[in-house]
Amino acid sequence: MNYSTLKKTVALSFASLMVAGLANAQTDSTKTTATTTSSETSTAKVFGGLGQYRKFSIGINGGATSQSLATGGSTDFQNKKISLGYGISLKEQLAHSFALQLDLNGGKIKGENPVSAAGTYRDTYVSYDTKFWQASLSAVVNVATIDFIRRKNAVNFYFKAGGGLAIYDPTVTRNGGAGNVTNHFKNPGSDDSHYVKELVIPVGAGVKFRLSDAVALDLGYTQNYVDGDNLDGFNRAYPTKDHYSYAYAGLDFTLGSKSKPVLEWVNPVAMMYDELYDAALRQEVEALKGRVANVETAVNDLKKDSDGDGVADQFDKCPGTAAGSVVDGSGCVIVFPKDTVATPVATAYSNIQFEFDSSVLRTSSYPVLDATSADLRSSGSAVEVDGFASSEGTAAHNLSLSKDRANSVKTYLVNSGVDAKKVKVKGYGETNPIADNSTEEGRVLNRRVQFKKK
Repeated sequence: MNYSTLKKTVALSFASLMVAGLANAQTDSTKTTATTTSSETSTAKVFGGLGQYRKFSIGINGGATSQSLATGGSTDFQNKKISLGYGISLKEQLAHSFALQLDLNGGKIKGENPVSAAGTYRDTYVSYDTKFWQASLSAVVNVATIDFIRRKNAVNFYFKAGGGLAIYDPTVTRNGGAGNVTNHFKNPGSDDSHYVKELVIPVGAGVKFRLSDAVALDLGYTQNYVDGDNLDGFNRAYPTKDHYSYAYAGLDFTLGSKSKPVLEWVNPVAMMYDELYDAALRQEVEALKGRVANVETAVNDLKKDSDGDGVADQFDKCPGTAAGSVVDGSGCVIVFPKDTVATPVATAYSNIQFEFDSSVLRTSSYPVLDATSADLRSSGSAVEVDGFASSEGTAAHNLSLSKDRANSVKTYLVNSGVDAKKVKVKGYGETNPIADNSTEEGRVLNRRVQFKKK
């Protein structure tokens, strides 16, 4: 099979695959259009990792090669001739906008020189015909990967650049005077290898159209820079470098399970929207709202003051007080005595009275304490000093207050000369009242220290 026949066969095969891909894409598009929410939004999470996507794809392409570049420049031959190129690719998508792609390309590159005014060819070089194979690894960067109109991206524009190895066999036709002579550039007079190997840098751009979740149409253009001036078999302007371009159309086929979305076509904005309105997340938010409402209700219950006396119901020991009443810290009405309480007779071991929520000795208590001290010092007796409190406030506070009152009395006695070992202190809090705690008169009497002589 000659090269011309091979070229026709490859072109027909490629055209058949394109038609099949378009037909399959049309069917898939009909299926996906009927659904309002894609499978991507129901399975993929914004920070779910690469394992939730289809990342690998394989592509085939075919197109035209030329010695000229779109950005300017050509080989050492003046006239370009369009030839056939073809290739396959394997790509791994590593992010929404970045991928690594392995390309294997082949084909021919041709050019010729025009007849000069003198009827001769440029430096006797008539034309060249280079058969090439090329393998390269490129980084592919997608631009405009977010579509604010559709849930899935339908079009991706991309740039790519990389490096690789080109293997090619230039054959050159020259005017030998008696006629044209065609020879290989390398080893023209022997049967040894005629292939040249050089580094190549491909730089290109393109656009992809999503035909379905599994198939995409790829249109691209690549400029290939060869690290040598021998691609056309002519070193006329050495050490300049040769180059060629490849314009192509192809199909990309995504590999992997159909239950996973294709990373290249995922729309990150749509994913974030779907995750924000995920049913499970909404349920968690509603449950959180319910818990917050319960806390607010509990706080309101703690602040509730049914009788309006300024003391919350939880701490109000006298609920239902009349409006405008003056109450103490426990919500009980304070009754102010009209007459001053009579000063107790200065009799030893009489009860010592205290002000509300205070452990400070009254000056009126000094005569009783002095009499008690004198008796203890003269008799050498021991005494137990017992502190008490009225029922305002909590029981723990009243117990601590009663101990402080007893210690105040002990301190006075010791400072007046009584042996500290002879004085024992106890606190009883609001227990053992000697009067009614529901009246102010009774509570005044219960704020006391009393003696128990041993």
